[in-house]
Amino acid sequence: MDTTMNTANCSIFEITEFILLGFPSIHEWQHWLSPPLALLYLLALGANVLILITIHQEPALHQPMYQFLRVLAIVDIGLSTTIMPKILAIFWLDAKSISLPECFTQIYVIHVFLCMESGIFLCMAVDRYVAICYPLQYPSIVTDTFVVKATLSMVLRNGLLTIPVPVLAAQRRYCSKNEIEHCLCSNLGVTSLACDDITINRFYQLALAWVVGGSDMGLVFVSYTLILRSVLRLNSAEATSKALSTCSSHLILILFFYTAIVVLNVTHLAGRKFPLIPVLLNVLHNVIPPALNPMVYALRTQELRVGLQKVLRMGIHVSRK
Repeated sequence: MDTTMNTANCSIFEITEFILLGFPSIHEWQHWLSPPLALLYLLALGANVLILITIHQEPALHQPMYQFLRVLAIVDIGLSTTIMPKILAIFWLDAKSISLPECFTQIYVIHVFLCMESGIFLCMAVDRYVAICYPLQYPSIVTDTFVVKATLSMVLRNGLLTIPVPVLAAQRRYCSKNEIEHCLCSNLGVTSLACDDITINRFYQLALAWVVGGSDMGLVFVSYTLILRSVLRLNSAEATSKALSTCSSHLILILFFYTAIVVLNVTHLAGRKFPLIPVLLNVLHNVIPPALNPMVYALRTQELRVGLQKVLRMGIHVSRK
């Protein structure tokens, strides 16, 4: 009897949209966060578009290392664009509602792009490993075909493995609360509103993190451990310095990316006590790496820095005409 009544109530009050409230506990003044977030988004868009233009126009940058960087720039543009327009609309236009299909789509796209970023970092680590540890075989191993196959394999892996995340979320029944204390549709944030059991959602989220993120992170650090061991064996101080300089930019970004994920998961466990921290970190993790990646590469990679200077000079020359 009670079960029948609960099912009936769920069908009567079944919701059709979610309300994104923004940052918990600071709703009254959260709009003041929109200027720095908007600047970060514009920086991410501008810097990554500039990277794409530079790699396209400079023949010296038509190498596998920079082709992976091109893919990373596309992923960064997609990741930041998936969340920032909606966040800014919440702050500026009070557009807090989001339909269920839109919310589940955002969950899927965010997961795909985050997994793609992790996968591209792995591809770049393998590229540097072969270039430094097997320099003579590098041209025959890491070819344009290798780049295409590696990129497509990452797209297929991440596209397929993340499908169950929104599918499982969409199968839950949402019939009581539809307000999400977040600026975006996070998987666990949305499914926590469900009226039925979400154990399988939590389990798959954890499994996906370990299978994709955990394996990528492990292989990345194994690659750089082997690179470091090989570099330290070089007799030439100049070659050692060049190899470390090339890899240091990769390591900076990789350490930031995976450290942020670990911190985000740790703070999520304490989310009930400090709800603002995991939400803020989640948003920043989706916008800071896209803004930071091209800046680090531009500063640490000489060939790219020279190419950017040429493109900027060309742009200034054209604008003056």
